[in-house]
Amino acid sequence: MTAATRAPSGEWITYNYAILRLVPHVFAGTFVPVGVMLHARTAEFLGIRVIEDAAQLERRAPGADSELLLRYLRACRAVVDGDDNAGPVALAPPSERFHWLTAPRSDMLQSSPVHEGLCHDPRTALDELYERFVAAAAP
Repeated sequence: MTAATRAPSGEWITYNYAILRLVPHVFAGTFVPVGVMLHARTAEFLGIRVIEDAAQLERRAPGADSELLLRYLRACRAVVDGDDNAGPVALAPPSERFHWLTAPRSDMLQSSPVHEGLCHDPRTALDELYERFVAAAAP
């Protein structure tokens, strides 16, 4: 953990987050949470936690192409991480990458609306959000 991701003792950091959702049947509008993204601009933090196991994805959405979904989730991680191989959007500033990933779309992987929060440590907040919204939703 770097000093830039943790507030000086006791200070609050504001952040935005969104849940990544698998939408197996876009026409039905149902979804299953598969990841979380968190952006804390003042802490210069952009992070993502996603399900990384094809079998777990298959249990959450039987019949969905779990290997394709894993590739999508890895691509999201590459954009968040600023990986040069992820294309031009990965080279944008963190706030632009976050907003690009959370833009509304009609696809099998969608973002929830963006929500706000306060924390002392964005990495810890990301882990807590993942546990609450993704891990707790496991079948």
